[in-house]
Amino acid sequence: MTTRPGIGLLLLACVATTATALGAARTSGSTSGTVTYKWVDAQGVTHYGDHIPPEFAQGETAVLNHQGVALKDLPARLTPAQQEEARHRDEATARQKQHDSFLLTTYTSAHDIEQLRDERLAQIEGQITAARGYIDSVDSRLASLRTRANNFRPYSASPTARRLPDALAEEVVQTLNEARSQREILAARQKEQKELRATFQSDIDRYRALTAHP
Repeated sequence: MTTRPGIGLLLLACVATTATALGAARTSGSTSGTVTYKWVDAQGVTHYGDHIPPEFAQGETAVLNHQGVALKDLPARLTPAQQEEARHRDEATARQKQHDSFLLTTYTSAHDIEQLRDERLAQIEGQITAARGYIDSVDSRLASLRTRANNFRPYSASPTARRLPDALAEEVVQTLNEARSQREILAARQKEQKELRATFQSDIDRYRALTAHP
């Protein structure tokens, strides 16, 4: 049986095409399931393998194809402490952005912040002045009570002195507690005054920085 030249050439072309396709399919099938990982140890040495050892799983790794080309970089996984630190950092950044927005939408100039600062400080200064005046009156009352108490035992040196009356002793104790309470209030107002100055100064500096380069 003879075959015409044109038909023979066509058959050979079909066979070659089929063989090429099968070879490509086999090659693709043999490499598609192969994944190579790359990681770096603590000494900076790069390693390759079909899996990542657990002790290196926290570091930066990469997935490579059969040609050694990185398909995907895997960032280092954070430890719980690092995750917590990152969360606090993100929260601080969000709070700063929110406060920046507040400054820019609330004030039209740094002078507005200074004016509000002076008003708030004046209020606290009034409270401090009142507390100091009240403490002076309590101290004066306490001095008078102590003078009276010196006439009684155990404060009097006289052998015939009577025992300190319960009412007077109770009044002395109450006045001492009142004096201590007022001094704590005064210290709190003074601390508030100092913190308020620092807070407003920080806002003024931040506002000027934000508006220096619109």
